[in-house]
Amino acid sequence: QVQVLESGGGSVQPGGSLRLSCLASLEYGSTSSRCMGWFRQVPGKEREGIAAIYTGSGITYYSDSVKSRFTISQDKAKNMVYLQMDNLQVSDTAMYYCAADPYRSYACAAGATANFDYSGQGTQVTVSS
Repeated sequence: QVQVLESGGGSVQPGGSLRLSCLASLEYGSTSSRCMGWFRQVPGKEREGIAAIYTGSGITYYSDSVKSRFTISQDKAKNMVYLQMDNLQVSDTAMYYCAADPYRSYACAAGATANFDYSGQGTQVTVSS
């Protein structure tokens, strides 16, 4: 069974930072190298895939909306993926979800994370003054 659990959301002022964490428990038989990432969603809008990392190589992918402000990273030994979010803007307010593609069903890309079959319950990020 695949389980994904996010943490670290909260409320910040514009220009502030937050760090999201994701623990993925992946079942036996899933690939050791996989794509993991983050997507976000605002009520009434479609999911937006924003960041991805291929755990085997460490190659990262970002959407234009977060590039240069957000950084995705991993701790392979702990099955953890992180999203460091800097210079947060009001437009970043959303529910953030960690997502995993343990069976490599998709090409690894930021946008693809919105379609991954496994994601967590989400963590709210609110940016306001």
